[in-house]
Amino acid sequence: MKKFFGKAQQFGKSFMLPIAILPAAGLLLGIGGALSNPNTINAYPILDQFLLQAIFTIMSSAGDIVFANLPVIFAVGVAIGMARSDKGTAGLAALIGYLVMNATINAILLITDNLAADNLSAVGQGVTLGIQTLESGVFGGIIVGIMAGLLHNRFNKIELPQFLGFFGGSRFVPIVTSFAAIILGTIMYYVWPMIQTVIFSFGDIVNATGYIGTFFYGFILRMLGPFGLHHIFYLPFWQTGLGGALEIGGQLVQGTQNIFFAQLGDPETTKFFEGTSRFMSGRFITMMFGLLGAAYAIYRTAKPENKKVVGGLMLSAALTSFLTGITEPLEFSFLFVAPLLYVVHAIFDGLAFMLAHIFQITIGQTFSGGFIDFILFGVLQGEALTNWMYVIPIGIIWFFLYFFTFTFLIKKFNFKTPGREDKKAEDDTTVQTAQVSGAERPTAIIQALGGRENLVDIDNCATRLRVTVKDGEMINKEALQETGSRGVIVKGEGVQVIYGPQVSVIKNEIEEELEK
Repeated sequence: MKKFFGKAQQFGKSFMLPIAILPAAGLLLGIGGALSNPNTINAYPILDQFLLQAIFTIMSSAGDIVFANLPVIFAVGVAIGMARSDKGTAGLAALIGYLVMNATINAILLITDNLAADNLSAVGQGVTLGIQTLESGVFGGIIVGIMAGLLHNRFNKIELPQFLGFFGGSRFVPIVTSFAAIILGTIMYYVWPMIQTVIFSFGDIVNATGYIGTFFYGFILRMLGPFGLHHIFYLPFWQTGLGGALEIGGQLVQGTQNIFFAQLGDPETTKFFEGTSRFMSGRFITMMFGLLGAAYAIYRTAKPENKKVVGGLMLSAALTSFLTGITEPLEFSFLFVAPLLYVVHAIFDGLAFMLAHIFQITIGQTFSGGFIDFILFGVLQGEALTNWMYVIPIGIIWFFLYFFTFTFLIKKFNFKTPGREDKKAEDDTTVQTAQVSGAERPTAIIQALGGRENLVDIDNCATRLRVTVKDGEMINKEALQETGSRGVIVKGEGVQVIYGPQVSVIKNEIEEELEK
């Protein structure tokens, strides 16, 4: 189980680089697409000015090109995430592999006289980077990225005979990936249509579960959060046919997020895809309202002498959740000391998803369910398209639901949430949370992780340092808390250290220290 966690952590973190691109692209597409839409211009004639529309059109195109090429972005991003070193070569190999795979499929379609002349989506074909091929979507990109990452880790230090020495090491990786991509393309030609049928069939089963299925989707998603495995769970619904398929502008678009952003720039859209309400919109209720109630409950139940400190911590964590949808700093304040609260939180989150589905709230998102995405993809798109106004009354109810439930449970079971620790624990906490900062921080983190020799791989997601080590027993959790960690999860060789949104800076500091 511990080895599985380590492998799953490495696989999950490889998604973070392509996912991290989405907020910027979504910002451009959200603003540009909404304000250049003919329906919006008709509603707000002041926007009907050449310069404004030129700017909005450029923004929309700049954002749309990212979402239109997500498969290749995932191919490169996953390979870079999986590579243990020389990540640039892994990314290049993945790009070449993706091109070769699709070119191979195109060649076989031509040879077998199955290359469609028109109505490509009807036969499961599309155009990717100028190549007419099978529409494998993000799944195809992920498969190539995994293949390139594995080949890179296996062959990037290979030594060839002296007369072929120039092609050894990293140079060998794009070569072997190209040949492997030919084989993969051949396999995909025969296998992918069957896989696609299975995905669509499974998607139909998911849809048949109705509101109950939506509840369990939200519940499971939240329960996987502490382990950092939630990306693996929701991504197939967002990016593949498992989350639905819809023909938009003559093209078959698969995956809830892809469908939402394709509809965003389509003037014919009168209502966003239902999958948006099932697999996305519930987050806004929890992240903008529910968790704020939890934070207020933790503050109110803290001991009087600790309320000032706890209030500052909870205010910062609550604002982070509300504005950006990043919830870990708040969730990890009660996860370890009161796991029951987290289970209740997961149940409430599942119910929030279910309510979003019931009320057909169709607010999309790039990364998470914070206020920024709420404005861009809810308010700016209009009530008729998104039903965004329902979020406010439901959210207010959710705030009080979290507040009263957390307050009752904290007092009932005397949970030692922040500010309620016993005297000795408070003293220990004071020592453990003393901040090691500046130039000392990366050195302290490396030592707390067991030293340089214990580190195999280090990366990060939105809020966590994700580390693979040789020996998990060498991890010093108390020392990591001194560096500002909000929590530490150790499962065998996989380690996650929660720092919050500034984690990317910390990761860069550590890498610079390791290079010295």
